Amino acid sequence: MLIFAACLAIFVYGMVASMLGTITPGLATQFHLNNLQTSYIALAQGLGLVGASVSVGPLMDKRGKKVGLLLGLALVAIALFALANATGYGLIIVAMAVMGMGGGIIITGANALGSDVSEAKRGAVLNFLNVFVGLGGFATPFVAGNLLSGDAIRVAYAAAFISSLTFLVCLFLQIPAPTGGGPAPRSSDVFKQPVLYFLAAVTFLYTACEFGVWNWLVKYLLTRGIPESSALNILGFGFAIGLLFGRLAVAPILIRIRPLTVNMAAAGLMAITTFAMLQTSDATVAGAAVFFAGMAMAPVFPTTISVVGDIFKQGSATAIGFTITCGFSGLVVSSPLIGWLAGSDPKGLANGLLVLPVFSVLIIGVNLIIRSKFATTR
Repeated sequence: MLIFAACLAIFVYGMVASMLGTITPGLATQFHLNNLQTSYIALAQGLGLVGASVSVGPLMDKRGKKVGLLLGLALVAIALFALANATGYGLIIVAMAVMGMGGGIIITGANALGSDVSEAKRGAVLNFLNVFVGLGGFATPFVAGNLLSGDAIRVAYAAAFISSLTFLVCLFLQIPAPTGGGPAPRSSDVFKQPVLYFLAAVTFLYTACEFGVWNWLVKYLLTRGIPESSALNILGFGFAIGLLFGRLAVAPILIRIRPLTVNMAAAGLMAITTFAMLQTSDATVAGAAVFFAGMAMAPVFPTTISVVGDIFKQGSATAIGFTITCGFSGLVVSSPLIGWLAGSDPKGLANGLLVLPVFSVLIIGVNLIIRSKFATTR
């Protein structure tokens, strides 16, 4: 029951993750938005993600993970209905901030819930669980490009309906409450362990890369002369399915190979594939590069969260929430940075997206520090 609830919720998070990149072309056309204005929409989403995930961990340690999941799903549904009825740029900003808050709560709650399923195989379980991020991320651009003609309003309504339905399902699921009468006695002690901050740095860099693809890939491919329907399918069939297959493939590997080794290998492949996807204007080649970029990125986030769960037995939701918060801070930083580097010229996105391979290399460096200074980390 735990894994079922987590899978449903994280599917919704996957839809949210790919939502902005899917509807950006339609919003930009309807409201005449340039790259910098689009980056502020992503910034609002990122700030919502950060604010929610940092505060929801202690709440779930005290009140239970079901409360967190229901709150997150409700916020996402409300935000999507608001986005579908947006009448101006300001309302879009507000709706994306609220949707970010809901998404942050969902991803924290779902991963904390998944972390409780199996201590011995936590890395494999969390990678399997995050397969549903790929499924949700695939569903949004696929439905938008092939069934809804890229109509941003219709896409938002469809996602709002699915989010509401998931809320109702989770409402009636039996999810265990916390065993204690209050927060874990040593929840605040998680912030006294330096390894937490290095693991948080990994999620910071990784999330900047993942959301760089979710939020900017379609718009970038359009500047390369690739039709919008093809660009949406590249995001869905390429990146989202790459994430899905990558996490399925790595789950059994993590039973035999140390998580930090897997993360460093994945980050090296991230650097190569994200750089490669910026070097072509051919839809087929771009699709292949994006698919392999998704496969390379797939294990980094859930594997890092599994290490957090292994280390922090007390206050696990607080530690996971903090790590995810730092990850979403990467979105807050990277989206304006990409927009600023891109400038007002649409073709400037090629320069802005070079942030992705650079951050990938930095992930390798941080993992090397973790392995050398914290040798006992599983």
